[in-house]
Amino acid sequence: MRIAVLSDVHGNLPALDAVLAAIEADGVDLTVNCGDLLSGYVLAAQTADRLIEAGLATVAGNHERQVLTFSVEKMGMADRVTGELITERHREWMASLPTTLSPVPGVLAFHGTPTDDLQYLLHSVDPGSGARDATEQEVAQRLGDVSAYQLLLCGHTHLAGSVRLPGGPLIVNPGSVGWPAYEDDEPFDHRMEAGSPHARYAVVDDASGVWEVEFRQVAYDWERAAALAEGFGRADVAFALRTGRVPA
Repeated sequence: MRIAVLSDVHGNLPALDAVLAAIEADGVDLTVNCGDLLSGYVLAAQTADRLIEAGLATVAGNHERQVLTFSVEKMGMADRVTGELITERHREWMASLPTTLSPVPGVLAFHGTPTDDLQYLLHSVDPGSGARDATEQEVAQRLGDVSAYQLLLCGHTHLAGSVRLPGGPLIVNPGSVGWPAYEDDEPFDHRMEAGSPHARYAVVDDASGVWEVEFRQVAYDWERAAALAEGFGRADVAFALRTGRVPA
């Protein structure tokens, strides 16, 4: 089976359209979306329409949960903006999405980890030194019992990567479709930077008898996306969209 994996669209419709076109050319059997669908500063409502129409196998990310359950006072700006733009139809669709999904036997999709949409799986954040690759032990501890699965699909960090646990599953994070760099102060100050503005996704297949992954980068009109972010007063996000970096 050949599966396309995408995540962290964050309302960036130009990037999503480019990725969906590339996936169509890849001739996959299934496309899986690992969440954080709309919250951002590009085209949230239009992205919701496109994703509903596409009907992809989709899990909810932390931003879906936050938009649906947080009070306005508790929300970050991206969630507040999105909450103001989307319709009740969009909310009903978001509420229908599961937090974990097994689209085919042996495959499990989720956003952060299977039990926590805010936890990084393939990265760890240390005080004073920022983000680093997680150790195999850290990854295994965060997963719990996943012995029923040979392939795990996640997102959340916006950075593409994979790990094959000894005697265990292949874990794939496709990177972000629509937001290539950000900084955060939880649990400690850190930056996640893809290093270029390209939209990202991955293709996995088991033609060899085991799951293997190829990562893809797609050019799109990121200047348009950046200009839209500037319209929301987010020059920092526009910089990230143009460069794949966080402003110094």
